[in-house]
Amino acid sequence: MAKHDPDFRSPADVLSMVSLCKNFFNGAWRVLGVLVVLLVVALPARAELRIDITQGKVEPLPIAITNFVGVNPDEVRYGRDISSVVADDLERSGLFRPIEQGAFIQTTIALQTLPRFGDWRVINAQALVQGRVQFVQAGQLRVEFRLWDVFAEQQMVGLSYVTVADNWRQVAHIIADAVYKRITGEEGYFNTRIVYISESGPANRRIKRLAIMDQDGQNHKFLTEGGALVLTPRFSPTLQEITYLSFYGDLPRVYIFNIDTGRQEVLGEFPGMTFAPRFSPNGHEIIMSMAKDGNSEIYTMDLRTRVVKQLTKHSAIDTSASYSPDGDQIVFNSDRGGSQQLYVMEASGRGVRRISYGKGRYATPVWSPRGDLIAFTKFTGGRFYIGVMRTDGSGERLLAEDFLVEAPTWAPNGRVLMFFRQEPTKKDGSGGRSRLYSIDLTGHNEREIVTPVDASDPAWSPLIR
Repeated sequence: MAKHDPDFRSPADVLSMVSLCKNFFNGAWRVLGVLVVLLVVALPARAELRIDITQGKVEPLPIAITNFVGVNPDEVRYGRDISSVVADDLERSGLFRPIEQGAFIQTTIALQTLPRFGDWRVINAQALVQGRVQFVQAGQLRVEFRLWDVFAEQQMVGLSYVTVADNWRQVAHIIADAVYKRITGEEGYFNTRIVYISESGPANRRIKRLAIMDQDGQNHKFLTEGGALVLTPRFSPTLQEITYLSFYGDLPRVYIFNIDTGRQEVLGEFPGMTFAPRFSPNGHEIIMSMAKDGNSEIYTMDLRTRVVKQLTKHSAIDTSASYSPDGDQIVFNSDRGGSQQLYVMEASGRGVRRISYGKGRYATPVWSPRGDLIAFTKFTGGRFYIGVMRTDGSGERLLAEDFLVEAPTWAPNGRVLMFFRQEPTKKDGSGGRSRLYSIDLTGHNEREIVTPVDASDPAWSPLIR
């Protein structure tokens, strides 16, 4: 087991050191072992450096992120790129304000001993991230970093990773997650991926392909060729599989796509499928809506036995089901009350109760990973909205609006939503672009996620551990 470099430790009393070995996913999602060393250092009696993200919009925390040092040019290049990705991740969260490096007083070379905290206080940095990159055995890359509380003059956390060099970007996301968690007290969401529908071509001959990328839009890859129409992709809890709907000719089929191997498996042919198949939280079942005899109901399929079970039985249209994180409840939309509203029922299909009573029509509900909120699409007054409400229907808040916004998906920490926005098509056939956006749960910090071509129907992966 490799050891943490002694001159990288804090001079303060170290309370504990834990060595963890992890496998990470990248590219083909399988990367050789990564060594993680965690240092936790006590903070003094002063108030701990912390961002309170429960109070709505907050002022971004000024943070200095230095280029990670290296000895040779390749190490220097990796160090610069890693620190840049860490800064970009934290800045996009809206909770951090990385300070321009041109304002730094202490050099990265001098930082190899200890920070001169006064130099960082002068530029109003409340937190400082420093690191080092070096090549070790078999061409692997060792990446170390420390997070400092500048005013307390204490280390908050330190981590070390050894991995293949091609995995540098994922290591940067992991570091950003560690900083985010240490300062906010909540899990980060940067080491995640997005699967979505890539759209190209004219409106009457739209080509739709499955595509996947990191949450920041990097490492983009098309998963299907575009010969068949694909819709509504969703991740499994294991991260390795995606379920989606595809039309082969005019026949809709539910598929499972293995990201590791590229293998596609047909789960079944379900004429009249209306909305996305979605995994249960334990990954053992698929929940979906299916039309029979002109009526749409909600069904589950056991992936081990392929047994299909009907959950709803009503003359109204029941669609777009999503499990609660514990798997005990299901939210869906139905017009059984006369207009399209949101309903919650037990996982068995019993105990159906309406939760939305606002004006307009509700659709595409998705339960938050934290279990406290449900996101949805709403149409009212000729406009579309992305909103959230508590699981009993109270506290409805609308976060984004436009000509068309739809298909919210949660970041795994339940703090950020992604959705797609489509522009209206002009009379000459131009316009109509669809793009992905993210927005904070407070309704602030809306950002476009850039994709090579048009994009719709995103799904956020769980955190890659």
